[in-house]
This record gives sequence, structure tokens and C-alpha cells, in this order.
Amino acid sequence: MSISASPLHPFFAARIEGVDLTKPLPAGLFAEIEAAFNQNAVLVFPNQPLTDEQQIAFSRLFGPLETSPYYTGERRRRLEHAEVSDISNLDPDGRIMAADNPRRLYNLGNQLWHTDSSFKYKPARASLLSARVVPPQGGDTEFADMRAAYDALPEEKKRQLEGLVAEHSILHSRSQHGFTDFHDEIRQELPPVPQLVVRTHPGSKRKTLYLASHASHVLGWKTDEGRRLIRELIEFATQPRFVYRHRWAVGDLVMWDDRCTMHRGRPYDEAKYTRDMHRTTVSDEVNSVERERGARYAA
Repeated sequence: MSISASPLHPFFAARIEGVDLTKPLPAGLFAEIEAAFNQNAVLVFPNQPLTDEQQIAFSRLFGPLETSPYYTGERRRRLEHAEVSDISNLDPDGRIMAADNPRRLYNLGNQLWHTDSSFKYKPARASLLSARVVPPQGGDTEFADMRAAYDALPEEKKRQLEGLVAEHSILHSRSQHGFTDFHDEIRQELPPVPQLVVRTHPGSKRKTLYLASHASHVLGWKTDEGRRLIRELIEFATQPRFVYRHRWAVGDLVMWDDRCTMHRGRPYDEAKYTRDMHRTTVSDEVNSVERERGARYAA
């Protein structure tokens, strides 16, 4: 038994068929999936009606899972497992959230280009998003290939970026759309962290930009100059030639490599339609600066 991988974009992303993720995977089949993941960075598995338990089991094959904290003051979960993030417009009672719901306002930040958990000292390796209910229009997700974007940079720009470290913060990214309603625990648990601007992707050994809306500034640079550089790089990396847009269908499981892609959700009529997506996130287990330099970073 073998998987089938069909390209979805000239640079990255592939549709994977020939596997049933509701069942335990033979080692050989998982090795094929992991190789496809390292090559393509975004994998689309159609027709996978997963339970949360099945999604967790598949995700854990790639490494330890993050748990979803309470970013706002809301202390009730709609979903049972802390390893599953609720990427929906539903409140804990399963109703469409009110316009002023803090979690809804927090989630608006997902419409900015970002890579998951770069604001954590140990950021994400991979994210897996399962479509349970999708709106009839809108709500797509766009992905940008940061390896291809790096390859396309002028050599002079590549030399300029080598060794640069940016500070990432969830408070910075959410402030860009006016959200500041974090509870005190989050401010203490998730202080700003350093991440390389250019890193080597472990699976493919290719260099990649590592950017996000979470990136506040470049350490050692004047704040305004560093922010201009980050904006410039994000604009370059999100040109249409580097972007794959996924139109969701119920049962899709989409997996992406947070170390070499950015993504953003697109708007939909969230006051009218339900969009219920369940995400698991695999930890990269080590900070990007530590991975490259072999020592804990000290600013």
C-alpha cells in the first residue's frame, strides 16, 4: 500500500490520497507521509472524517502536542481535549459567538500572515486543521512557501539577513487589530521570545524565511528599521507566485509545516454561518536559535 501525492502548486503543497487516517498507520505508510511533508510543507488529506481522538493520535506521530491555553478570560472549553484548539466561531454552548466576544476578537488575528506558536520559545513544528463544518462561501486559508521566497531573494538581501534574530510576541500581533484583553497569566507565561529570521528547515535542509505577524522587531536594530524589514519580507514572501489558497470541504485535514510556511484565514460571514475547525499543533521542541547555534539564546 502506498500514498498518492498530487501537486497543488508549482513550489509546494500536495493532495494526499490512498490513506485512511481514522485507522492506525503502518510504519512504512507513515514514513511516506513524513517524506511528502518534508518536501511539500502543506499536505491536504481529503475525505478524512476524524474524531478528535483520531486527530490527536495521528498528530502525535510527528511529535509532542501543544495544549491550548486560555488566551482570554473565558474559562470554559467547547472541546474536550486541551490538545485540540477550537478554531471556530462557536461559544462553549455551541452558539455563534457574539460580535463582542473576546475570543472572536482574539481570533481575528488569524487573518494576519503568521506561523503558529512562533511567539513561544519552543515554537510549532506542524499544525493540523480538520474541517468539521464549513461556510458555503469564504473562510479559505492561504499558505505562503517561505523556502521558495527565500530562494528568490537577491543574494545581497540573503547576506543581510544571515544571523538576524527577531523578537516574537502574541501581544504584538494581536495589538495590530486592537486586541489587548489578555489575562495576566498569558502575559507572564508568554513573554517575547527570539527567533531566527532565516533558519534551515530540518526536513529538507533548505534555508527558509521564518516570519510572522508575531515578529515585532529585529534585535540589535532600531525598532522602526526592523519593522520595515519584517514588513518588506512578508510582502515579498506573500506574492501570488508563492501562495496556495485552500478552499475547504468537510472532512479535509490540512497539515502544514510551521517552520517553512506562513498562513492566514480569510473572512466569511461569521455572524450568519458556522465554521467549525479543530486544530492540533506539534511542538518543534527547541527554539530556532538554539537549533541553529546549539546553545540557548541570550539577548
